Amino acid sequence: MKNYEVIYQAIERGILKGVYGAETYLPSENTLRQTYHVSRDTIRKALALLMANGYIQKIQGKGSLVLKREQLRFPVSGLTSYKELQNSYGYESNTEVVSLKKIVIDQEVAHYTGFETGAVCWELLRTRAIDQKKVILDKDLLLTTIVADLDTEIAKDSIYRYFENQLGINISFAEKEITIDALTEEDRKLLDLNQQDINIVSVKSRVFTSDAQQFQYTESRHQVDKFRFFDFARRHPSTM
Repeated sequence: MKNYEVIYQAIERGILKGVYGAETYLPSENTLRQTYHVSRDTIRKALALLMANGYIQKIQGKGSLVLKREQLRFPVSGLTSYKELQNSYGYESNTEVVSLKKIVIDQEVAHYTGFETGAVCWELLRTRAIDQKKVILDKDLLLTTIVADLDTEIAKDSIYRYFENQLGINISFAEKEITIDALTEEDRKLLDLNQQDINIVSVKSRVFTSDAQQFQYTESRHQVDKFRFFDFARRHPSTM
């Protein structure tokens, strides 16, 4: 990881955990340079990345203004695991593994997941609790030819950290679809829903390695009123 990426992540954590409050200014470039013992160019690259991702706005003559960002916002673009979001935002959460088993992909499942009929996958079902309420149901299919070994202890922690650090999988990109779906009996059984809930937000993703091979299909089902799904876009490079 390059120096500016390390500094970007450090400042990002500071923003998300309130060290640098919304609508306040980051320390000056010179102060940041002295803090991190790097060049001004490195600091400027880190700040440019923070701005590109919607954390700050450069105000001429004043510095880097921290933009308002609310907790429990899930990015539409990008490939960030739930555990990484939890660590970044600093909220308390608990993961429960409901089931983990191997299945053979049939024609019906192949149609919506993108896997070939006959492929063998891990089927992983987990709930995520925030403030002692189970508000997310994660359903994963993972190709066993790429993820040969998986257990419940790994599944309770961060499967992406395991994939990248232990298995050496180069996770590259994902295709995502977001829909508002009717609640299923499984949702009602496994999640702590409100009485008035009739729908759920479903985020379906096909995830690929750097050689464009799909190894994961995941559906993450979220309680409607608990989350916001967001992206950040800029009109022109000149606004950066």
